[in-house]
Amino acid sequence: MRSRVPLVLAIAAVVLGGVLLVPAAYARLNDAAGGGSPSATPTPVGIKPSAPPPPTLAPAPVKISGVDGFFSWALLDRESGKISGAKNMTSTNSTESMIKVWIVSDYLRQQGTRKPSAAYLKMASTSIRNSNDDSTNALYKAAGGTSSLNRLIKMCKLSETAKVVPPGENSIWWSYTKMSPRDAVRMGECVKDGTAAGPQWTKWVLTEMSKVSGSVKEQQARQGGGKWGIIDGLPKGVLSQGPVSIKNGWTLINADGKWHVNCLAVTDDWVLSVMMRYSGGKGLGYGANVCANVASQLVAPQPGAALKVPKPLSTKAA
Repeated sequence: MRSRVPLVLAIAAVVLGGVLLVPAAYARLNDAAGGGSPSATPTPVGIKPSAPPPPTLAPAPVKISGVDGFFSWALLDRESGKISGAKNMTSTNSTESMIKVWIVSDYLRQQGTRKPSAAYLKMASTSIRNSNDDSTNALYKAAGGTSSLNRLIKMCKLSETAKVVPPGENSIWWSYTKMSPRDAVRMGECVKDGTAAGPQWTKWVLTEMSKVSGSVKEQQARQGGGKWGIIDGLPKGVLSQGPVSIKNGWTLINADGKWHVNCLAVTDDWVLSVMMRYSGGKGLGYGANVCANVASQLVAPQPGAALKVPKPLSTKAA
C-alpha cells in the first residue's frame, strides 16, 4: 500500500485535467478558428506519461449477497496502521484453523535460538501447510495451552478476542476462540512484524504460510487443503510483488449447522481478513469464493480507477 492511494488520486487528477479535458478544450478553440477537430492531441515536449501505480489492496465498498449467517472483513494498511472494513468488523466468529499461525508462532518463539526436534518442526509445518489438527494440538500443549491464548490477546493487542468453552465441554478449545476481523488482521500483523514468532522464526512461519497447499476438495478428518480464498481473488500484478502468506480456517459446526469460514492473507503492504458463517448445505467452496470476491473488490487501481476512485470506508466500529 505505502501511500499508493494518494498517488492514485493524484494520477486521477492529472488524467482528468491533462488528458480528458485538454483535448476537448483544444477542439473547441480549433473549431472556432475554422480548423475543425484536430487529428491528434499534441504531446508535451520533454514530459513522459507517468506509469500507473502497481496494484494493491485499498479500502473500497464491498458488496456480497447470499451469506445467510454472518459476514465481515477488515483490511490493515501496514504503512499507516489504519484498519478499514465492514461496519461490523468488531463482531466475532470462531477462529477455527486460522489461529494455528499464532499457536505455531508462539511455540517457536519460546524456543528462541534452540532448534526444535525434527518431529516438532515437522508438526509446525504440517499445522500450517496442511492444517493438521493433531500437529496443532501437540504444539498447543507444548506452548502452554490456554496461556498461549492469553499471550495472543496481550502481545497482539487484541480487543474483541476471547477464549471459549464449547457447549457441553469443560475445557477451552483453541478452535472456538472468538475473534473479530479487526483482531484477525492485528494477529496477521503480529506475525508479520515479528512479535509472534520472534526474530529467529518469523521468516520461517511466513514462508510456510506462503506454501499452504490443497483445494477445498482435499478435505480429510483431521486436516485439509487450504490454498483458496483471498489468494484466488488477487491479480497477477499483486501476486508478482512478493509472496502472499495465508492461513484459512473452516469447519462445518454441527451445533448450528453452519460453515464457519475465515480467510487471512498477509503481504508486505497489507493484511486482509474475511470471516463468515453460512448454511452447511452451501459447501466450503461457497465461502472460498466469498473470500476471493472480497479481495478482488479491494484491488486498486481497478479498471477505470483513474475516472472513479473508490471512497474509503469508515473505520468506526459497527
